[in-house]
Amino acid sequence: MRISTALPAALALTAATLAGGAVPAAAETALSTVELEAGANLHHNIARVDYERIDGAVNSVKVTYVLITSGERDCARVQWNDPKAGGDGWTSLTPEPSCHGIGMGEPREVVIKAPAGHPLKVRLAAYHSGADVMHKDIAKL
Repeated sequence: MRISTALPAALALTAATLAGGAVPAAAETALSTVELEAGANLHHNIARVDYERIDGAVNSVKVTYVLITSGERDCARVQWNDPKAGGDGWTSLTPEPSCHGIGMGEPREVVIKAPAGHPLKVRLAAYHSGADVMHKDIAKL
């Protein structure tokens, strides 16, 4: 084979190989959803938490969206079981609660992480005016 004809064929093969491998495969992170529900009738509270696992991180997720609709007579928060939290061991995922039947949805970029072996959980905690948690639902992430 002459060099003049072999060289363009080799260059074409090399270019095709590089083009196929030049773009790295995008890491696929699956978006997951947890739905929570607590109470009934005028105390019916619901919430949804969208999150994705963080590749390569142990026991870590990124919360991307939180939706809360409280019961008409309640205030409700979505919280996670933060191992560093004082008090009752739960940290809120939103800056304020949803109260008196008003729904609120917030895009979030909150990374929550815990040591290996600590199960990550979220809860919907609904409060009556001036009372401790009255209705709750807990789900594992």
